[in-house]
Amino acid sequence: MNSPAENSLDRVLVLEMVRVTEAAAVAASKLIGRGDEKAADAAAVEAMRKAFDTLYMDGTVVIGEGERDEAPMLFIGEKVGGAPGKGPKIDIALDPLEGTTITAKAGPNSLAVLAAAEEGCLLNAPDVYMDKLAVGPGYPEGIIDLAKSPTENVKAVAEAKGVEPGDIIVCVLDRPRHADLIAELRSLGCGVVLIGDGDVAGVIAVTDEETTIDMYMGQGGAPEGVLAAAALRCVGGQFNGRLVFRNDDEKARAAKWGITDLDRIYTRDDLVKGDCIFAATGVTSGSLLEGVKYLRGGKMTTESVVMRASSGTVRWIKGEHRTK
Repeated sequence: MNSPAENSLDRVLVLEMVRVTEAAAVAASKLIGRGDEKAADAAAVEAMRKAFDTLYMDGTVVIGEGERDEAPMLFIGEKVGGAPGKGPKIDIALDPLEGTTITAKAGPNSLAVLAAAEEGCLLNAPDVYMDKLAVGPGYPEGIIDLAKSPTENVKAVAEAKGVEPGDIIVCVLDRPRHADLIAELRSLGCGVVLIGDGDVAGVIAVTDEETTIDMYMGQGGAPEGVLAAAALRCVGGQFNGRLVFRNDDEKARAAKWGITDLDRIYTRDDLVKGDCIFAATGVTSGSLLEGVKYLRGGKMTTESVVMRASSGTVRWIKGEHRTK
């Protein structure tokens, strides 16, 4: 017998979620390399919202573009879906364009991404930084621990994988704040894959062996951490996150969402509970997905991935679309 969470998500077809991320990716792709971050983000937001409104669900954005006074569309608390008050109640975490700067500069790894779960199953993460640690599926539970040093975590994963620490590849955002982390990893002989932006793509790269990335470490946005945790829940990867507060204003923002333990280390299942769906479509090509490509003869191609926790299914979807 299916649980209520499974029943709710069964009515919001997995492939319909891919159509939502596809719509956002295609809209943003028309602004690749044009140098206008805001226009690219606005195009993705508008397209994603319209696509949501075609789905039979009563959706609520719990992680979005910001609070209502900061974001014209897809703000936290906004209702989405074509069946308000009638359809299944679904919580949505989304980033219509993860990597606005990447898109504006035509760099790699920008995505349109979302996660969906039954009402109350996604953490309402405040828009602050988060220390993140992630590893893909196939390792003993608890193999990573944010309370331990990067060296200890690398050694634990290396031992479980049956390799030397220097054989581990770690993805890290290329930021000055990570200088000490990068130096520590390189002192172990690790390969460090530095990315300019897009840490959702960086975290979910650990879910696919073909990327060769074993671990993700470093500090990025907390909302993006919840999105990445949803992907890891679908495939059995592990995630640790700890919110980082730089001032009293950020602490107050956390209190608004009911977060009182400011030092808590969140596991994947603290961030995302029950059944969930994760979907992403490439905007620009990267380690995980090919970007939107415009071909001769009025054709366009997209590549997406959609995952589901209850079944553990991962689907890679290549789409060909008419542009005329």
